[in-house]
Amino acid sequence: MRTKRRVEIALDLVCVRCYLGFTRLTRAAGGEAELTIRPFQAEPDAPSAGEPLFEVWRRTRGEAFVRQVASDTSFGVADGLDLRFERALFTNTFEAHRLVARASAQGLGERMAERLFRAYFTDGLLISDRTTLARLAAETGVVAAAEAAALRAELDRVRALGVDVDAVPYVTFEDGTVLEGAQPEEAYRAALTALTPAG
Repeated sequence: MRTKRRVEIALDLVCVRCYLGFTRLTRAAGGEAELTIRPFQAEPDAPSAGEPLFEVWRRTRGEAFVRQVASDTSFGVADGLDLRFERALFTNTFEAHRLVARASAQGLGERMAERLFRAYFTDGLLISDRTTLARLAAETGVVAAAEAAALRAELDRVRALGVDVDAVPYVTFEDGTVLEGAQPEEAYRAALTALTPAG
């Protein structure tokens, strides 16, 4: 019996590059890799109350950027994603990462991460809200959440590796290959193919 190839991905759940990279990586792996999801917070001090993403972008990137994004309805379509930035509520992702950590311990990490990405980018749900998270957890079959202290330690560990906001999604393959940012699906597939299966 062949042992699954091991891959790690550091990502944030409100980062569209991470959503693209995660989607392409899981598709390239086709269930033939053991994927470990590492938490990363692009804005660790972001409030949990939630704010329309377009308002955040108006402040940080300007009105022209918002208009450009709003007019481009093709973004993500090639990857099968329904991205509705106008619905997204930018928020602190700590509690959502706790849920992914707990899901991963139950073998449901990929499914939970995908559901949280979709909740944020398509459904316009506030993924810092505990009631919302409880509902999404139940929908995905996840029980309870990970300990806050353990998640803080893991967030610190990922930052200590040198992962920063420009590098995520940060994918590490078991042979030491690292791919930064949302790469094409073919790049993930090539890196997976290059791994020598054990067993």
